[in-house]
Amino acid sequence: MKTKIIFILLVLFTVTAAQQKIYIKENYYKKEYRVPVRDGITLFTSVYIPKDDSKTYPVLLVRTPYSVSPYGEDTMRTYLANDNLVKEGYIFAFQDVRGKFMSEGEFVDMRPFNPNKTGNETDEASDTYDTIEWMINNIPNNNGKVGIYGISYPGFYAAQAAMSNHPALKAVSPQAPISDWFIGDDMHHNGAFTLLLSFNFFKVFGQPRDTLTTSWGKSPEYDSPDAYTFFLNMGPLQNANNYYLNDGIPFWNEQMQHGSYDDFWQSRSTLFHFDDIKTNVMTVGGWFDGEDLFGAVNTYQVIEQKNPKKQNTIVMGPWTHGGWARSAGTSLGEMKFDLETSKYYQDEIELPFFNFYLKGKGSLKIPEALIFETGGNKWHKFNQWPPKNVDNVSLYFATNEELKFDEKNTSMSYDEFPSDPGNPVPYTAAIRDSRSFYNKTYMVEDQRFASNRPDVLIYQTEPLEEDFTIAGPITADLFVSTTGTDADWVVKVIDVFPYDAENPDPNPAKVEMGGYQLMVRYEIFRGKFRNTYDKPEPFVPNQVTNVNFILPDIMHTFKKGHRIMVQVQSSMFPLFDRNPQTFCDIYTAGEEDFQKATHRVYTSYDHPSRIVVKKFD
Repeated sequence: MKTKIIFILLVLFTVTAAQQKIYIKENYYKKEYRVPVRDGITLFTSVYIPKDDSKTYPVLLVRTPYSVSPYGEDTMRTYLANDNLVKEGYIFAFQDVRGKFMSEGEFVDMRPFNPNKTGNETDEASDTYDTIEWMINNIPNNNGKVGIYGISYPGFYAAQAAMSNHPALKAVSPQAPISDWFIGDDMHHNGAFTLLLSFNFFKVFGQPRDTLTTSWGKSPEYDSPDAYTFFLNMGPLQNANNYYLNDGIPFWNEQMQHGSYDDFWQSRSTLFHFDDIKTNVMTVGGWFDGEDLFGAVNTYQVIEQKNPKKQNTIVMGPWTHGGWARSAGTSLGEMKFDLETSKYYQDEIELPFFNFYLKGKGSLKIPEALIFETGGNKWHKFNQWPPKNVDNVSLYFATNEELKFDEKNTSMSYDEFPSDPGNPVPYTAAIRDSRSFYNKTYMVEDQRFASNRPDVLIYQTEPLEEDFTIAGPITADLFVSTTGTDADWVVKVIDVFPYDAENPDPNPAKVEMGGYQLMVRYEIFRGKFRNTYDKPEPFVPNQVTNVNFILPDIMHTFKKGHRIMVQVQSSMFPLFDRNPQTFCDIYTAGEEDFQKATHRVYTSYDHPSRIVVKKFD
């Protein structure tokens, strides 16, 4: 029955999009403008204006590097925004950012914010300021108020817009915003390079532009076996250029030249800014966003820390990247939520947010933090995130694959596992083409495909005697050693279902839920950055070393009778590149640098490896 309901919701979602196409054509007309900014270039902007000119409307702006197509005033987009906003009546503006498609100027990936601009100096905040100024003075029937939002890269531009502080900018919603490409978003996690995502993104997006264009560049062609085999056969990272990219992707090459958190990466981070934000902000993210989960949580937190008196909201739902706008939000992988989470967000949160600040309509009843609890499948409204009523609880690794609450092991012990760069642990059990991004549901995937490997350690609790809810970030506090001089450390937190758990009904995929190992959270950490991201340090072979890092926030309930499991491994390939396990510049490493190693995780009283969770009461 549930499967039928989900199918019906997906059909309705598709029908709604088709209906919006008709509605747009009947109720909006399109104008195209070249918006001048302070250094003299123009930014191509498509604007959809309600035909009903009996009243004025606020402007909702999306700035994007992904094209505002279709081009031409006689061709209309088939989708402008969520259906509520379209029928409510807004002026929708879409702008090619500087240097992309039909906008003039030079494109810079994650262009750094300049807080001390003088004269005609520009950045994305100034381009937004100048665009807003032009729009409120030139677009017909606007009410003088502007909102800006966007998902992913457009979310980065929305966050930069908040730094512009234009007085007409009343509402900003960065959604899955990129915030830092070295520590947590997209291209790296804690210095570990996201090979699969970065390669497939930049081979298309990173193509240089010779002139203004309405088309994407042509990506390289190659034989494409499954992603695991393809990237393993590719070998060291330098072979990406030697075999496939031919030095033709500028930003790929720049990444290969900046293997630590130097000024190149630091200058691109938005998290050093957000001082004195004057607009109202609502940051949106998905708990299972494989790209910019870090950006959503940290954008909210930095704005909150620096602007405690401003309206600053975070919404976190059970979605993949952009799922609140691109799916019904009723399920993900084998997780069923029994709620239309995307519709709830669109109806009860997004529409009231923009209506209140841009139209002065309705009353704003949005909480500081609207958080979805997976496992329990319900929304929570909090005055802050993480919530106040949480306590730190340690789960210690112990002998015999045990995980114990607040109880250190009394014996001198450790567990060890082999790590072979030639046979890395896959990030997913799914077989996917190397030309596709990644398995979008890997963050909730059954981990039994990994738990039986000899290069994966497992620790788990006894069956829980009562529900156990966590809310907030998770800390991995490991004591480790390696026979090499570098190593990656991967920690997964897993919800293990009881053996008598019922299978879905119907069950076309023949999923066995008894013993299902649902990944709730994971993170990877490149060991040489354990003390600082900008000055990597080698491991001393066989010396016990503390590696401490944060897994992204989550709110999840482990149900009574379930177990909590932790898996520890050293690779998640090819989502992340292989660590050679010798201390070197990985981006220029040769085959000879890749060495087998033996890693140890210590579980003794003096070296108590553990995770620390925030228990919610």
